[in-house]
Formats: sequence, structure tokens, C-alpha cells
Amino acid sequence: MPRPAPGYFTSGLEADPELAAAIGGEVRRQQDGIELIASENLVSRLVLEAQGSVFTNKTVEGPAYARYYGGAEFADAVETLAVSRATKLFGCRFANVQPHSGSNANAGVFLGLLKLGDTILAMDTAAGGHISHGHPATLTGRDYEIVRYGVSRATERINLDEVRALAQARRPKLIVAGGSAYPRALDVSGLRAVADEVGALLMVDMAHFAGLVAAGLHPNPFPHAHVVTSTTYKSLRGARGGLVLWDDDALSGRINAGIFPGVQGSVMMHIVAGKAACFGEALRPDFVAYNQAVVDGAQTLAATLAEAGVRLVAGGTDTGLMLVDLVNHGLTGDVAAKALEAAGLAVNKNQIPFDPRPPEAPSGLRLSSNAGAARGFGVAEFASIGGWILRVLNAPADGGAIETVRSEVRELCARFPIYPAA
Repeated sequence: MPRPAPGYFTSGLEADPELAAAIGGEVRRQQDGIELIASENLVSRLVLEAQGSVFTNKTVEGPAYARYYGGAEFADAVETLAVSRATKLFGCRFANVQPHSGSNANAGVFLGLLKLGDTILAMDTAAGGHISHGHPATLTGRDYEIVRYGVSRATERINLDEVRALAQARRPKLIVAGGSAYPRALDVSGLRAVADEVGALLMVDMAHFAGLVAAGLHPNPFPHAHVVTSTTYKSLRGARGGLVLWDDDALSGRINAGIFPGVQGSVMMHIVAGKAACFGEALRPDFVAYNQAVVDGAQTLAATLAEAGVRLVAGGTDTGLMLVDLVNHGLTGDVAAKALEAAGLAVNKNQIPFDPRPPEAPSGLRLSSNAGAARGFGVAEFASIGGWILRVLNAPADGGAIETVRSEVRELCARFPIYPAA
């Protein structure tokens, strides 16, 4: 068999100009614009290098030191490092760092701890829950009996009395807390009390506030939760993937089998290397300072919008995430998001609780301070961002006004470069 063409092992992106152009364009987009999307963040060069390492070449299946493939010495070392850092970071005994995504982590926990058809009590996506918690369009929604709880109309927060009533009536095997658009802290101890009353397990999906937990700036789901899942990007500022944490050794075999071979095959070792890198970063003192900037930035952004008459769902935020109600502006989320993107402000449209509009053209926007804080924005910068959002929302069809905001956004971004040597 002939060897690969000369340069195969040494050539880089210069060998593929079309791909290089797309990647270069994305670097410029991230540099010249402001990311306000809650499921995005900016990783360090360490994480980038770990994910782009030669572990891309390595296939492993099964747990560390019990693989189905040989040549796993260093793969075992990397995965063990990621596990030890994750358990130290969150104060628990066990971790599975193999899930390819947060959705895989959730599906693996369901498969490992439940029987098909068991009842799960989870937050409705219309109230801020995540689709992987049993949305009817997903496998989890088809494989289990999903009972949905929401939020109070008056407070737009979880009503424990409602959760308790549903739990007592439907006797779920698992109660799921956490979501993708719920801006307030969870009452995990109260939810555990409900779970105990009906003999259910409690799972907390902390994907959107895991970094705050790691930094000690948000209540830790442990010791109340039986199992905790998360993504490893968002507020953890790391590789794109999932994570499962727990304390009870009796659950270990079931959770691990639920991940592999339950919902996925071989481990993406380059991503596990990226997870090990970000967990190591999160153990450093400057990670606390970063997450304090996330909280401070979110509070400033929320206050700037609220003072101008913008309604925030649940009255504000306890995390880096907030949900904006656009009804009083006469806008839909899709129109507002396009106008903001033209101004260099990347956001995502989002339904609000009790939204009469469909997900494709909802009544809200979801915003986050995660990525802005990662590039060094402080309260002054987030106050400016809030002002720019208001200007765009007040004149979404004014091309001149949007271009003026775009220029001001570029000026701010030039003062806070990302990957300056890229």
C-alpha cells in the first residue's frame, strides 16, 4: 500500500484553503463580535491544544485500565486525571467524563438508572427545561413516561407545592431539575425532600451554572442530588462534552453502563483531554475571579435592561443567564436576534414561560455573560452592551443605527483580543 502523499503528516490548514478561509472567518467573527449565547464560551489555548492533540488518533472503549483496545496507557492517564480533577472540583466521589454531550450524559443516566417506560418528572421546556429531559421529539421522551412541571405564573419560579403534588400523584422514579432557560437558583434541598417522599431519585442538570458551583458562587447540588449532570463548556469554559457526577457507589455500575455501551461507543479521547485541561483551570484561584465577573456582568446587564423598562423573566438572574421578554417592545425573538446579530451581538431567540408564540418566533431572548467575562469584560463593558441592546431593540429596522452600534462593538472588541496570534 502506498504511503500518504508527501507532507501528509506535516501540512496544516495551508493545504486546504477553503477550510482555512472558513476557520479564519470564524476567528474574525468571534474577535469582532460579542457572544451573548448562554451555551457558548471562549476556551483557553490550553483547551484548544488538548482537543487538537494526537489523542484524536486513539480509539478506546470501556473504563480506564479495562479497555477493549490496546495501547491505552496514556489515554488511561488522561481520563483518570480528568476524573480526579472533576471529583475534586465538585466535591463528590465519582465522575464519568466520557459523555460526548450533555444530552448523552442525561440519556445515559436515564438508561442506567431506569427501566424503559418508567415515569420521570422534569421541567417543561416551555418553562425553561431542556429537551434532553424528555421532550417528545427526543428518544428520552419516547422511551419514558414524562410528567412535566412548570413555573408559577406569578413568580415565574418553580413552585415546590406543584412539584410535590405531581410527584405524589404520578410517583416518578426520577425527578429532574435544571434547564436551559431558567435564570434562578434551584431549591435542590426542597426537591430532594419531594424525591424522598415518593421514593424517587433526584438528578440535577447544572449545565448552565456548573462553573459557578465550581467557584463556590452558587449552591452545590451535592449532597442533596443523587446524580448530577453537566456540560463542560458554558460556564466551565472548556471542551464541548458532557459529565456525570455522583456519590453513591451503588449507582456506579448502572451509570457507567448507561453511558457505555448504553448510549455511545468509543471515547473521544481528545475531548477528554480538553475536559482535563478545563477542570485543571477551574481548580485555579483565577477561575473564581472569572465566575465572579460572570455574576457581576450578568447583574449589570440585567439592571441596565430593567432600568430601561425591559421585563426580565423571574425578575432577574442568580446565574450568568437571563431571559428577556420582548412583548412590550412589539418584537419577536427571531426578529430581535437577527437585528442584534447585524449589530455584532450574538444572542438566541427563546420562548418565555406561558409563551403564546411558537419556538420559531418566540417572545423572548436568552442572554449570558459567560463569553464576555472570559475575554475580560467588566461591569462597564456590560453596561455598554446593555445600552447597545436597547438601541437595537428600539430601532430593529434602522440600518444606520445598527451600523453605528456595530462600529462601537468592534471598537470594544479590539480592546479585548482573543487568540491574538491566531
